[in-house]
Amino acid sequence: MAAWARAVRGLLLDVSGVLYDSGGDGGGVPIAGSAEAVRRIKTSGLKLRFCTNETQTTREKFVKKLRGMGFDISVSEVTAPAPAACRMLKERSLRPHLLVHNDLVPEFAEVDKANPNCVVIGDAAENFTYANLNEAFRVLIGMEKPVLISLGKGRYYKETDGLKLDVGAYMKALEYACDVQAEVVGKPAKTFFESALAEMGVPAQEAIMIGDDIVNDVGGAQRCGMRALQVRTGKYRPCDENHPQVKPDAYVNNLAEAVDVILQQL
Repeated sequence: MAAWARAVRGLLLDVSGVLYDSGGDGGGVPIAGSAEAVRRIKTSGLKLRFCTNETQTTREKFVKKLRGMGFDISVSEVTAPAPAACRMLKERSLRPHLLVHNDLVPEFAEVDKANPNCVVIGDAAENFTYANLNEAFRVLIGMEKPVLISLGKGRYYKETDGLKLDVGAYMKALEYACDVQAEVVGKPAKTFFESALAEMGVPAQEAIMIGDDIVNDVGGAQRCGMRALQVRTGKYRPCDENHPQVKPDAYVNNLAEAVDVILQQL
C-alpha cells in the first residue's frame, strides 16, 4: 500500500484542474469521476477543504456553479484569497485600488476604497488592459512605500479552450515597474494553507493537498509540512515531473484515483 496515504485525517483539494476545467464563458466541464470522489470523501468521515485561488467571482457564485456540475460543496467549505485579503486590509487600515475581475468586486463591498494606499490584484481576465495596468502602476509608483497585494501568483491555468495567463504574470510586471515585492494572499502562501488546516482542525502532518499546480499547490503545501499529490489533469504537463525544486509525494492520474488509494488505508 502507498506509504503517502497513511494516517490521513483531512484532505485539501484544489478546484480548477482537479474538480473541473473552467470555461471562458464562466462555465466549465467536470473532470471524470471527480464529483463522485468528493462524495466518497464526505461519506468516509475525512475532513475536507476546497482550497482555491479562484478570483474571478465571489465564493457564492463559484459554489453555485460547482453545485450545478454535481459537486457537494458549500461556501463554508471553501478557503479562498479574497476574504483573507479583506481581513488583512481591515486589520492594517489599507484602502485598496482594485485590479480584479468585475465579478469579484462584491467581495470587497465592506472595505473602504477611498483615497487608495495600496493595490490589490487578482485574476482580472479581460480587465488586464494596458490602461488598467497603467492605472495600478500609477497608484503604486506615487506611494512612498508601495503596497501590492496579489490574490495568488499562478503563472497560468487551464480552461476548456487551452491555457490562460494567470495573475502572477501581471503581478510580476507591477513588481518590476515599481520595484516592490508583492504580498501574496492565496496559494502558495504559508498562511493560506495554515488557515485551511485550522478551519479543518487537522495538523499538517495528518493532511494531504491534492492539486494540479506543481509549485503553488504541491510546493506550497509541502512547505507547510503536508503531503501533496499532483494530478495529471488540469494544467499538468509532463515536464512537471522533472521540476528541479518540487517533488510531489505521488503523482496520480486524477482525483478519483487518489481517493481510491486513500480510502483503502482507512
